[in-house]
Amino acid sequence: MPDIVKTDGSIERWDGSKLELSLTRAGATESTAQRIRQTVEATISDTEESTQIYRRAFQMLRREGRATAARYSLRRALFEFGPGGHPFEDFVAELFKSEGWDVLPRQILQGKCVTHEVDVYAERNGEHLAAELKYHNDPGYKTDVKVALYVKARLDDIWACDAHAEGAPKVDHGYLITNTKFTSQAIQYATCSGVNLIGWNYPHHGNLYDRIVASGLYPITALTTLRKSEKRLLIDKNISTTELLRQHRTLLRDIGIAPERIGRIITEIETLRDTGKDVILHKTKPPFHG
Repeated sequence: MPDIVKTDGSIERWDGSKLELSLTRAGATESTAQRIRQTVEATISDTEESTQIYRRAFQMLRREGRATAARYSLRRALFEFGPGGHPFEDFVAELFKSEGWDVLPRQILQGKCVTHEVDVYAERNGEHLAAELKYHNDPGYKTDVKVALYVKARLDDIWACDAHAEGAPKVDHGYLITNTKFTSQAIQYATCSGVNLIGWNYPHHGNLYDRIVASGLYPITALTTLRKSEKRLLIDKNISTTELLRQHRTLLRDIGIAPERIGRIITEIETLRDTGKDVILHKTKPPFHG
């Protein structure tokens, strides 16, 4: 079998079963996944980049079903939120809201020594969390131990604040959340020091992919019925999730989308939401894109 070049630059022997599994985890039938795998393997070349393989698989999958293709593209869809991190912060805030949290984005919390801006501050049933979000639009980037150390230092300063002082924040849980992956050292340090991590594929259960599919809230950048320029216009109007877009569908008309296309866009959103419940029941881990 040929070698392929992964997004982080490393070289790995091609394993078609990974592609097949990623397709079925996104909701493709076994026969569809097998057919796409066979087509890709018939054309793959030695040292081909995994991104090129992904594009071919995505194009074939989109012809089978747009909702399945949107789920398959989730990781790359998050990269399209950039270059800035605010759309990703807004998206994660909506995820926490869907899980029953009262969320205040981008809050200033008092520490013992200095104040700290946290990207997400939330309360549910008397428990409070503060989350630092690290957004990257480079698929090969991994959040490392230096970031975990930085977040832990900020949390320690917040936790050291006199609980009886005026304006003292309540924080029961501290989180570091990223749209990419963590290095093994970052995971080791966070586990030891008490910082909760959420990444694309970490932890094994309750990772970012899990939460997206379980909530039915997808980034609007995952929609295959929207053009890239239209996605950017909607992001600029603070629309980060498919559910927000469904609720504010008049924005589609405002940016010049014809009524018949609006119908197709809303149908894709609703299909994504409704079929995702079945996908999460059969998933073992997030789709792998190299």
